[in-house]
Amino acid sequence: MNVRRTWIACLCGSFIGLAAQAQSTELWRSWNQPVEPFRIIDTIHYVGANDIASYLITTPEGHILLDGGFPETAAIIRDSISKLGFRLEDVKLLINSHAHFDHSGGLAELAEASGARVVISAPDADAIESGGKTDFFLGQTEAAHFPPLKVDRRIRDREQVRQGPVTLTAHVTAGHTPGCTSWAMQVEGEGGPLDVVFVCSTSVLPDYRLLERPSYEGIRADFEATFARLKSLPCDVFLAPHTRFFKMDDKLARRKAGGANPFIDPASYREYVAGSERQFREHLAREQQAD
Repeated sequence: MNVRRTWIACLCGSFIGLAAQAQSTELWRSWNQPVEPFRIIDTIHYVGANDIASYLITTPEGHILLDGGFPETAAIIRDSISKLGFRLEDVKLLINSHAHFDHSGGLAELAEASGARVVISAPDADAIESGGKTDFFLGQTEAAHFPPLKVDRRIRDREQVRQGPVTLTAHVTAGHTPGCTSWAMQVEGEGGPLDVVFVCSTSVLPDYRLLERPSYEGIRADFEATFARLKSLPCDVFLAPHTRFFKMDDKLARRKAGGANPFIDPASYREYVAGSERQFREHLAREQQAD
């Protein structure tokens, strides 16, 4: 198994079936296929690939783009923004869920093309500026590096970013990376304001160490705090950096069938957080038994 395949396997959270992959890039490419962009709700639009998510939040005073995918995803994002009738040049803020290759790889190209300011959580900012080389887990893996870019603002937990009438609150939900950031905002629904949470990944990668010789100091406490924070957040619309996390394909099929907007689904948020915490507890138990 080569380096890229190992890294991709970790991000998937499973090694099952990788031996059958003919090429190490096949799985990566399967995450990064173009899909038709669409409006999710109110001013939030989907502009990412089939699994690697990216979101455009539009305002009359310029737009916000969340996540840049792989380096190769930048072209998909650019085309998707154009298909929806918007311009990349009108993006004024670039924000990020976390500093991994599949969510930060396209940010440098998108920042250069748009001229947008780059806002990253303080604990992940060095990894962004180094192109992933300072990441605690993937930093020594060349295949996981990405084009570096300068961070214009290092944001702290619970700080806010504003663009026009839109306000996003950064919740640093660390563990997957030290600065993994879940973003929260409100949109207008038919019955009034709705809470939206763009959850950062809560995955405990297979080789992460939580107890003895921890992957980074405080990682267990960070995951514990993350689940407590996520459980405390109100959420009507659940979105995430991978579309499979919030079952986008299923929701699009339900939307096509008609009826209420399936993206308004607070139950799926609670299920995701509970399932992620359960996987964390299982990982922790395995380490405790091994030690």
